[in-house]
Amino acid sequence: MTAQDTLRPVFTETFPPTMDAGVLYVSIPYRTCGHLCCCGCGHEVITPLSPAQWSIIYDGENVSLTPSIGNWVLPCQSHYWIRNGRVRFSRRYSAVEIAQNRERDRRELVQGTQEARPRPLARLRRYLPLRRR
Repeated sequence: MTAQDTLRPVFTETFPPTMDAGVLYVSIPYRTCGHLCCCGCGHEVITPLSPAQWSIIYDGENVSLTPSIGNWVLPCQSHYWIRNGRVRFSRRYSAVEIAQNRERDRRELVQGTQEARPRPLARLRRYLPLRRR
């Protein structure tokens, strides 16, 4: 396979059994995007859409994903941004930088998940009948 410098969005409910190179599949019902790694290695890359993970911007023609895609667990360890349908590759990261980025991502995911949860009192209020005086 060849490295991709652009991705075109395809909105779909579910991903096809075999993804095509150069396509960013967007599933709104499942809040997920998927594509083949842009380096050309052929591995599938899945990006969950949530405030704590990735967000998508669609301008009617092109798609941007935020933050960058760091494929640290893939053999290629590619890292790139998808902006307005264009792929911009990053420099090669060292093992230490990858470990630091993965730890930061874990912390941010935990923090984002905790912020999205209702506080204990708010959960309790859902189950208690409201009394008005």
